[in-house]
Amino acid sequence: MMGPIRRKVLKFAAGGALASNLPQGLARDAASRYGPGASDTEILIGNIVPYSGPASAYGVVGKALGAYFDLINAEGGIGGRRLRLISLDDAYTSSRTLEQARRLVERDRVLFITQVLGTAPNLAIRNYLNQRQVPHLFAASGATLWGDHGEYPWTMGWQPSYQSEARIYARHILETRPAARVAVLLQNDDYGRDYLRGLVDGLGERAASMIVAQATYEVSDPTVESQMLMLRASGADTFFNIATPKAAAQAIRRAAEIGWRPVQYLNSVSSTVAAVLVPAGVDNAVGVISAAYNRDPTDPQWQGTPEFEAWLAWMKRWHPGGDLRDNLNVYAYSVAQTLVQMLRQCGNDLTREHVMRQARNLDMSLPMLLPGIRLKTGAADHFPLEAMQLIRFDGRGWARFGQVYGA
Repeated sequence: MMGPIRRKVLKFAAGGALASNLPQGLARDAASRYGPGASDTEILIGNIVPYSGPASAYGVVGKALGAYFDLINAEGGIGGRRLRLISLDDAYTSSRTLEQARRLVERDRVLFITQVLGTAPNLAIRNYLNQRQVPHLFAASGATLWGDHGEYPWTMGWQPSYQSEARIYARHILETRPAARVAVLLQNDDYGRDYLRGLVDGLGERAASMIVAQATYEVSDPTVESQMLMLRASGADTFFNIATPKAAAQAIRRAAEIGWRPVQYLNSVSSTVAAVLVPAGVDNAVGVISAAYNRDPTDPQWQGTPEFEAWLAWMKRWHPGGDLRDNLNVYAYSVAQTLVQMLRQCGNDLTREHVMRQARNLDMSLPMLLPGIRLKTGAADHFPLEAMQLIRFDGRGWARFGQVYGA
């Protein structure tokens, strides 16, 4: 059982109000329109991530978002307005997520909430934020639910959907090992079931015969040892690891310890080298297959490129405590750039309605996305990213192979 939940408030800003440093042509006038959390000098943004609890590896995202906003503030902010991030801890507990969302909206009065981590935590706040008409932007979850723009027009995802990712793995299994016997470990919630649905759909009529074992775990479980023993006993030769970092690392390590050596597929949310593959033992992870849309910071092919060097310079100057091997720092960098572009498109209309309008009007390349992948949204498209490429861990980093799917 988890101990007391620690409230963590991170306020990221560089310097004070920047109204005196406004670029010419952006003077405040009667045309400026503001919603809660916005003013002539500041844009207040809410964020909820697990800085504690079983998914605390994702706390990196909140810290990195703030570090990127520090860079933007040092350059003059957005239209002379500094970005201020209030980043709160929910310990990956849905009831706590709702408490923190209420605080951000009703007490802190943020303009919008972004990058809430996890399917269940985002589900816990979706109704509340849509009823209050607060933009619920770029959920840090690939749940297919975030595409329901008709019923929940104030909610939007960011990364490719879990179902589309799992269908890529299914396609690869069918193409390379059509007689595979597949075992699945999944977190016992909507996140895990979403990935499983994509795998079943991707395998089609062969799913019933190919998936020979399934084992679930609770996010609060201390280990997944018993589940891994059960999956090995099924005789499966292929393993789909649908787990968040702690359990994902345990599963990879335990498979090696018990002498089970299936072909392993790892969901992309746990493909970070620092938080998953190093704890699992990099030798144990050699050959693991995943999928990516961002450039892997450990891949030597990117080193020396302008895109990588700009990311590296940002890390060293603004996020020096961040792990250069952790692709969550690449992820947060790309999300932050998306947010900055959206806010720049808002101009001097910083109402919640206009923020949502601009979130649906994005068409951009991001420097740390893989070649061939572009971010785009629309009135009926709440999945900004829809393309991925398969990657395989070689003991040092992730190597891309095959085509880009969904581009």
